[in-house]
Amino acid sequence: MPQAVILCVDDERVILDSLERQLEDAFGDDYLYEFAENGEDALELIDELNEEGLNIIVVVSDWLMPGIKGDEFLVRVHNKFPKTVNILLSGQADDAAIERAKQHANVQRCIYKPWSEEELVETIKQGLKL
Repeated sequence: MPQAVILCVDDERVILDSLERQLEDAFGDDYLYEFAENGEDALELIDELNEEGLNIIVVVSDWLMPGIKGDEFLVRVHNKFPKTVNILLSGQADDAAIERAKQHANVQRCIYKPWSEEELVETIKQGLKL
């Protein structure tokens, strides 16, 4: 079975560092963790990981980023990998973007910044059970 990857996408390095600590604390070595600072880089990374035979099982993405917004990014991910659990993490996403992400990217949940580690971990666990 291919190694499973959780990918986090946010344009703020401090957010990515926080996500990395929280995910490693919660899941340890069960998964690989990858990070990108914008949607374009994340899409390239997803293609590279896929070519290496790695399975992206969860994507946690910010909404407001330079270039591709999080909802559009997650729609693209969902179109390529429909079984991936998509989570929108944002402090600024508008209702229309959240609804679009839920309808077209099968977003598991929108978590608002500042988030709780418990909410993030529980959302990922619930998504992986589906």
